Amino acid sequence: MSGPQSAAPGPGLEPYGLRCDHRVEPLGIGETAPLLSWRLASARRGDAPTGHRVRVLAVRGGDAAEETLVWDTGQVTGPEAVSVRYAGPALRSRTRYAWRVAVTAADGSVREAGSWFETGVLPGAGDAAWTASWITHDPADIDVVDAPEEGELALADHGLQPAIRMRRPFTPGASSVRARLYVTARGLYEMRLNGTRVGDAELAPGWTDYRDRVDYQVHDVTALLRDGENVLAATVADGWWSGFTGFDPRRSGAHYGTFPQLLAELHVEYAGGATEVIGTGPEWRTARGPIRYADLLMGECHDLRRETPGWDRPGFGEDPGAWRAAAVTGDDHDLLTASVAQPVRAVRDLAPRAVTRLGERAHLVDFGQNFAGRVRLTVRGLPSGARVTIRHGEALDGDGALYTDNLRTAAATDVLIAGGEAETVFEPRFTYHGFRYAEITGLDEVGPADVRGVVLHSDTPWAGEFACSDPDVERLHHAIAWGQRSNFVSVPTDCPQRDERLGWLADAQVFLPTACLNADVAAFFDGWLREVRGAQSPGGCFTNVAPRLAGVADEGAPGWADAGVLVPWHLYRVYGDERVLERSYDSMAAWIDFVHRHNPDLVWRNRVGPHFADWLAPAPTPREVVATAYFARSTDLTARTAEIIGRGEDARRYGALAAHIRTTFTERFVTGGGRIEGDTQTAYLLALAFDLLPAELVPHAVERLVTLVREAGPGVTTGFLGVGLIAPVLDAHGHADLAHALLRRTDPPSWLYPLRHGATTIWERWDGYTDERGFQAAAMNSFNHYALGSVGEWLYRGVAGLDQAPGSVGYRELLIRPRPGRLTSARASYESVRGTVATGWTVRDGVFTLEVTVPPGATATVHIPTADPGGVREGGRPVAEADGVRIAGAEPGTLRCRVTSGEYRFTADVQ
Repeated sequence: MSGPQSAAPGPGLEPYGLRCDHRVEPLGIGETAPLLSWRLASARRGDAPTGHRVRVLAVRGGDAAEETLVWDTGQVTGPEAVSVRYAGPALRSRTRYAWRVAVTAADGSVREAGSWFETGVLPGAGDAAWTASWITHDPADIDVVDAPEEGELALADHGLQPAIRMRRPFTPGASSVRARLYVTARGLYEMRLNGTRVGDAELAPGWTDYRDRVDYQVHDVTALLRDGENVLAATVADGWWSGFTGFDPRRSGAHYGTFPQLLAELHVEYAGGATEVIGTGPEWRTARGPIRYADLLMGECHDLRRETPGWDRPGFGEDPGAWRAAAVTGDDHDLLTASVAQPVRAVRDLAPRAVTRLGERAHLVDFGQNFAGRVRLTVRGLPSGARVTIRHGEALDGDGALYTDNLRTAAATDVLIAGGEAETVFEPRFTYHGFRYAEITGLDEVGPADVRGVVLHSDTPWAGEFACSDPDVERLHHAIAWGQRSNFVSVPTDCPQRDERLGWLADAQVFLPTACLNADVAAFFDGWLREVRGAQSPGGCFTNVAPRLAGVADEGAPGWADAGVLVPWHLYRVYGDERVLERSYDSMAAWIDFVHRHNPDLVWRNRVGPHFADWLAPAPTPREVVATAYFARSTDLTARTAEIIGRGEDARRYGALAAHIRTTFTERFVTGGGRIEGDTQTAYLLALAFDLLPAELVPHAVERLVTLVREAGPGVTTGFLGVGLIAPVLDAHGHADLAHALLRRTDPPSWLYPLRHGATTIWERWDGYTDERGFQAAAMNSFNHYALGSVGEWLYRGVAGLDQAPGSVGYRELLIRPRPGRLTSARASYESVRGTVATGWTVRDGVFTLEVTVPPGATATVHIPTADPGGVREGGRPVAEADGVRIAGAEPGTLRCRVTSGEYRFTADVQ
């Protein structure tokens, strides 16, 4: 897993980081007007673009490719653009396009960079449309796994099914120049061509509501073709389609279908332009392989006695008793959609911190980090039929044994049955687990070199870095980041370990500001929002989880369903892509109309779904307070969205409604002295963060919030909905000292208490484990959530001071305002859509030093804490004489400066 991707500034203005629809060189896009974007770097202070030109060219052929210009923006003047929407002639399906951007600097110099993208099957594809059929294993041979043998977990009782192998030999013509494999599955797939795995995606094609859409992927397999006979092969498994998902015992599996299916097309292009298509159909052969079962929650079992070497290569002699003609299940292609997000990948290996012998043929492996993924185990010299079992858990019990009670019904157990090989590497392929510890039984010895933890998550490019002088706060940031990695697996899940792993909307919306600073999640959330919108009811009600599962808290609750509004808005502010608002607006408006229709008096008490309120808060907030606050917030953002996308009448209507809800909130829940019903931290946080109070009541609400925080320790007593607001709201109203005090608290509820007790990720509950009571109730006690890690946003924005101004979009106007507290240093960097933003400060011997990086085309307001505004220097010169710096004002203890792009170093006396 790499760090933030940035360019080393050159002597002039350089475009870099080119993307198409927020991805680098994507294969198989389905967008007819993709967004082409770039970032800028320069070593020159004050550098800004004065214009740009983008050209798009169609590419034909292989190595001797021909390029034909299809669209040219011409020279576009203006300093702000770092992206354009394609607006040329209609793109063709299954076609590569090269594109180049030339950026002009103020001195007239021009720098150019290039990239490419390929289209998939676009709307109205005509002759390029799908022709393959969905295929599966012969229904006569579809049954549950064999009865368990001695020593094997009796998982067959759950109705687990085998993974199925599929293959088709073919002989392509001569002079092939390009080959693309278009593939998807109802279930999970792994493709192979001539014995070589195709691509590096894991758990493909990812999780969607298969009733609404099925994503497909495209792979360049040109280099894998050979002369003569070739073999295209696949293994398919249940996955989310027909495996266990969620926690409802009445409907714990087979939510969408009963057995996995494959659909694939190999397009081989020849010199001269002819194309041959090898698609899935009745010509394919299928067989049960060595994977006796593969399930996301239960685990995976490999029986190597059933291995048939060479099955995926030319020259394999099929056993007619084992291989059957594939069963065609349909020719429907209407729900196929091109993937828009980065796939899940195996992003790193973890070496064990310790391997401990538990007893005869039993070992406990501690990877030192809670994560989502699997174990890779090297096994030597086992006789045929010998078993190795791997159980996974997040924690150890009081006796040092693996703690698995909190997994509920998820077995999270992988099994290897040896086939007599001298050596084999066992690594499951169609499951994943959330764990820190692995218990391995069945081996005499397990050495540290024999075992690795394989980390899986959606491969969102890491974009942010944070560090500071307090090791505990750094560990908190580390835990927040690992919680994000562990739970961004195809969709934003609530936890990776137990029988749930659902895309809860509230968890995602409260954590999104932190997630966006840690990684580039634009494409990831673009894909998930399609599920959020698709799950919306005809009447306008969002659900609580997406993708939707029947019977899982269908009707949206306040703060949960509101993610359908809050997530698009925040993505727009961070990435500046108006399309997310355009795509979401109708759903946003339908949601507001739904709530309003059922609550005409503007107090949201009807149609509240399961109403989770401020989930897991030590001090519960009245439900109507929470609901009505979110009603106001979502309505206000819907009005702003309407204004941005040119729906003026809607903007006025929803703007007036939002104002009426705010008035109703005050009349119904707020006293004349600013006391809010419930008198909880979250009640005041929602009112202040969502701007629900008249100006004269704000100081009273702030005062009461501060009192409640101090009376708690100082401490935090919020749940999921309030936790991300507490530090920013305290800071915004002049109490950054209290926000810092909350960071330093070590008694529960606090962020540091779990870390002091060995946590490496964020817990679901403040009290998941305490010295007095031990583990909380196992029914709901994950040690790898991210909702309570929403404070991570303030580490960047507050502690390090890296922020954008309230009205800014896409980091056009930066706000650099560090809040040191008792720390002596902090630094952060963020790879924004404009380029690298960075801050770093130290306090040493009474001198405050602040280093700032502003990308080309952006400006920043920099707040410098100082006891002597007149003594502030930049680059060794008085600040009033510094290039690119303008004094913007001062207040007690702070000097404000306006700066253009570039790198700056301020020093000031803070004593």
